[in-house]
Amino acid sequence: MTRATTVRAVLAAAVLLVSVLITLTMSPRLGLDLQGGTRMVLQAEDSATAKADRESTDRTLEVLRRRIDSLGVSEPTLTRSGEDRIIVELPDVQDPRKAAEVIGRTAQLSFHAVRGPGPGTELEKGKATGLTLPDEEGRPLALGPARLTGAGVKDAGASFDAQQGAGWTVALDFHKGAGRDWTRMTGEAACHPAQDERRRVAIVLDDRVISSPQVAPSVGCNVGLPSGSTQITGSFGADEARDLALLIKGGALPLPVEVVEQRTVGPTLGAAAIDASARAALIGAAATALFITFVYRLFGALAAVALAAYGVISYAALVALGVTLTLPGLAGFVLAIGMAVDANVLVFERAREEYAERTGRSLRSAMTAGFRNAWSAVADSNVTTLIAAGLLFFLGSGPVKGFGVTLAIGVLASMFSALVIARALTEIASRSRFVGDYRGVNGIARPGRVRTWLARRDPQLFRSPRRWLLISTALIAVAVLGIVVRGVNLGVEFTGGRLVEYSTSRPVDVQTARTLLAGAGFGDAEVTTAGAGDLSVRTGDLDNHEEHALRAALAEEGGHTIKVRDELIGPSLGDELRRNALIALAVAVLVQLVYLAVRFRWTFALASVAALVHDVILLVGAFAWLGRTVDGIFLAALLTVIGYSVNDSVVVFDRVRELWAKARRESVTTIANRAVLQTVPRTVNTGMGALFILAALAVLGGDSLEDFALALLIGISVGTYSSVLTAVPVALTLEKRAKTPLPARKRASGRTSGAGAKRRDPLDNGARV
Repeated sequence: MTRATTVRAVLAAAVLLVSVLITLTMSPRLGLDLQGGTRMVLQAEDSATAKADRESTDRTLEVLRRRIDSLGVSEPTLTRSGEDRIIVELPDVQDPRKAAEVIGRTAQLSFHAVRGPGPGTELEKGKATGLTLPDEEGRPLALGPARLTGAGVKDAGASFDAQQGAGWTVALDFHKGAGRDWTRMTGEAACHPAQDERRRVAIVLDDRVISSPQVAPSVGCNVGLPSGSTQITGSFGADEARDLALLIKGGALPLPVEVVEQRTVGPTLGAAAIDASARAALIGAAATALFITFVYRLFGALAAVALAAYGVISYAALVALGVTLTLPGLAGFVLAIGMAVDANVLVFERAREEYAERTGRSLRSAMTAGFRNAWSAVADSNVTTLIAAGLLFFLGSGPVKGFGVTLAIGVLASMFSALVIARALTEIASRSRFVGDYRGVNGIARPGRVRTWLARRDPQLFRSPRRWLLISTALIAVAVLGIVVRGVNLGVEFTGGRLVEYSTSRPVDVQTARTLLAGAGFGDAEVTTAGAGDLSVRTGDLDNHEEHALRAALAEEGGHTIKVRDELIGPSLGDELRRNALIALAVAVLVQLVYLAVRFRWTFALASVAALVHDVILLVGAFAWLGRTVDGIFLAALLTVIGYSVNDSVVVFDRVRELWAKARRESVTTIANRAVLQTVPRTVNTGMGALFILAALAVLGGDSLEDFALALLIGISVGTYSSVLTAVPVALTLEKRAKTPLPARKRASGRTSGAGAKRRDPLDNGARV
């Protein structure tokens, strides 16, 4: 083996070994839509005393964290999103009513005098007994009634006292009236001897003592502490002091919060989605492996081995990075398996060309040339997919972000498996004399059936480019007609409202369900079937108590009624998500245009973008005609289709650029036709790999993934068509009027020639420079 092959083999073995260890020793982090639970997005709003900015939202988050801990929810997650939103994830919580009630309460911060140790403390007759709560160390304290509330706190901050050696302290500042009450309360506490429990003051947040400091011995009886110089000292660390200040200040400046998004998924739905996706992945990957083995024989089988390695590496990367695996993310992982064969197919097809064009060339040198010549197309096509994945992450919301992450990891892992693992395996195999001598074994020495058929027929696809443009225009007209006549069925995510799916123990038909809900006061509810006999109910504004009443109405006829899925989107968030979806599409088109214009001619870039816009319109129109829901998952599929469409166009135009630079005297029409015929085998073979996976997802993925798989099936089919029969005719039409120089010709040394060459009519056969 050469040194380069040895390095690739060692690197592949090391990465695979680490990936296997991670797979066996670590578990994936599942999103709530897979493990079941409730996810809420809270919008913080301005109050009379505080503005909903980053700092005040953080204070509100800490108060909410304490409250949710009191619910006993296992491993809740609270994070701030942007300046004024808080995302709350509650695993295994199926009824969010209690959580919503706790979250929605105004913060209750109060200051109490300590009457003594409790319980059992005898208080003077006639005085309020207050309440008994454990202090920070768990010892019960008998507290008097609240003397101050959090509304009296003006500010609280943590600081380090280095001069007096007190360490970390928390300074309190009260409003004017509350400051006098604080001075009076601490003055009364100072009348008791040192170390007496009654010399303490308890600070209580939501019926929990968060601090009970003792008034310093230097403070005189009935003198008390002034507001601006009050400090709470103790054995605080830096984090403890900051948390205490945050809680006190958060209680003083509570921000009202509104639930703008709420999603609840039953555990059975998540488990079913995981099982269905696993079956789809196994069956789809097996079908893809068999297909590429049939087409490329031994080298196809080696690519299938690399494909299996890709699955292990990408899964290990998801687990090691702690990526939360959501339902769309799981679908993205499965989809990336089908797309992972793209680089291998590109290399193998280029190797077939090299082997056929140069008589006497060895299999090893043909494979080396195939990897070298396919590199630019592999890089460009994967970059366009990474752009789509990045847009999904930065402009998507909720679970769609997970799809963007898994798609990006899948693209990077697929490049490693193709350019390192598959290359090491094929280089080792190509050195074997047996593999090189028997063409029926290696799969590269024979041109392939599709390539042979095209070479024999030699169809002239672009004698009349306008014919294809008319067909594309007609397809767009049909799609637009569907959008206008049938309308786009926007999901709750884009319109706002509530969508709940129920499973009943006894079958309930749609008409009966509508009658039951109308009788319960929900006459505007839209009821449809949701597969497997489940009912889907869509309404406008519906709170958790009304949803409980709606479920009770269905239970009258359906018996035991379980909530399978629940999505609530506020109208303001729906408008925002709809606006962000349009921005995402616009940015996707613009970014792809800029990238392609830099990498290719502007005519090729504009033609590729025209093809992807064509694909977007056709996909939206198809969903309009079918009456399918357009939601966030559809947006993920749409942006993926954009990446795939540009991917195909890049491969075609990369070959046009290469052939045109070698044959500058030929017309671009002839060049384009030859480039398309040479890349069609790759397009067909890659598309088949993706279609196997998507067909498995559509059939086995269940209701949750059916629309996603259908959108991608339509999109990839349309994208395959448009990359050849829309993008190329548009480019040829633009080249008639283009004034840009011809592609530079490459010399053997790697330098280029032809700078300053005169412009010719690219459609004029036989024209010379």
